[in-house]
Amino acid sequence: VQLVESGGGLVQPGGSLRLSCAASGSTFSIYAMGWYRQAPGKQRELVASITSGGSTNYADSVKGRFTISRDNAKNTVYLQMNSLKPEDTAVYYCNAVIPSGLRLLDYWGQGTQVTVSS
Repeated sequence: VQLVESGGGLVQPGGSLRLSCAASGSTFSIYAMGWYRQAPGKQRELVASITSGGSTNYADSVKGRFTISRDNAKNTVYLQMNSLKPEDTAVYYCNAVIPSGLRLLDYWGQGTQVTVSS
């Protein structure tokens, strides 16, 4: 599975951005997709995830501001980010989880920079 992100950039506090992640390859086997982020000097953290059945999960810090969705026909997952704050600044990575036997394999995109600053 290959993942390609787009949609990052510079935005002012309170603004919005939408990230996209297009998956290609063995997409039929994907169990869940999600977005992680990593700020300088910090560990990578889960932002939001969505399963193939549509169940979603969000980090407490983004609940009510971010929305994850997926278009199965396009094999694409989106992250709509509203009311952005400077602390949302990070590199955002797309993730796909694929079962392999008894294991779960993680696939990652190359990352896209989101900077929230005035």
